[in-house]
Amino acid sequence: MKKIVIATRGSALALWQANHIKALLLERYPDLHVELLILKTRGDVILDVPLAKVGGKGVFVKEIEDALLCGRADLAVHSMKDVPMVLPEGLILGAVPQREVKGDLFLSERYDDLAALPPGATLGTSSLRRQAQVLAMRPDINVTMLRGNVETRLRKMREGQYDAIILACAGVKRLGLSASREAALTAPDFLPAVGQGALGVEMRADREDLRELTAFLEHMPTRICVEAERGFLAGLDGGCQVPIAADAQLKDGKLSLEGLVAEPDGSVILRRTLQRHIDGNSEHAVAQAEEMGKKLADELLEAGAGAILERLYAEEGEVRS
Repeated sequence: MKKIVIATRGSALALWQANHIKALLLERYPDLHVELLILKTRGDVILDVPLAKVGGKGVFVKEIEDALLCGRADLAVHSMKDVPMVLPEGLILGAVPQREVKGDLFLSERYDDLAALPPGATLGTSSLRRQAQVLAMRPDINVTMLRGNVETRLRKMREGQYDAIILACAGVKRLGLSASREAALTAPDFLPAVGQGALGVEMRADREDLRELTAFLEHMPTRICVEAERGFLAGLDGGCQVPIAADAQLKDGKLSLEGLVAEPDGSVILRRTLQRHIDGNSEHAVAQAEEMGKKLADELLEAGAGAILERLYAEEGEVRS
């Protein structure tokens, strides 16, 4: 194989991710020629409405997956938190590389952390997951919509449109960006999105040559944790832009998974945790992890998560397709 085309979004972060995988491929295969195919997705085009109303699961990946299916691209590199649990027929996640930091980051020019914000302060985020957890801690501040790429969000905060914002720590770190004041928001106090901080390399299922080519990218502990979180999301029939959070950790053969479903206003936070010994770093372990995620989802559904999610889909108009 002489040439690989990687499909990616055009944001600085998406390009960093695609170029990161490109660099790893070229380091492994110096004679390989790797090109990027830059595409705009629905989520990139529609910036004036909340993500939950843009139009369903896969808002940042559909156009890229179409390029894989029609043969315009060989690989796609995604942030795993944007990837729906059910992939289009004919596509697979061929590799999940080692995860970056998975928590969130509070950023401000004036305030040290969430607790330091004065009553009535304005905090920006596009995520209902973040909104719910913030309001559960600080119901006296205003959480407002913040869209755009990482650089745009930071600029709006620096211009004074927001007293603080919350971004994924991995994205800020990957781009080498910062703010005057920063504070990590991490588990167990603040749970991340499903798959946050992890990348996924997607390809057509019939491209065994690509699976072999990219096999060295696979980091099985990351895959196990990500599939546990994605199993949780699948068990809730949840999309990417709903107040669902999950954090999986694998240590000494024991997988711990904590899941959360919340009211968007933070008035109700439902959390449950499961632990299970996993059968090594294998495909069987991946299946075990996914089933564990679904079991945790069932527990939260019984605890009232189903009613929250059903009402939210009806009120916010997310297309569940």
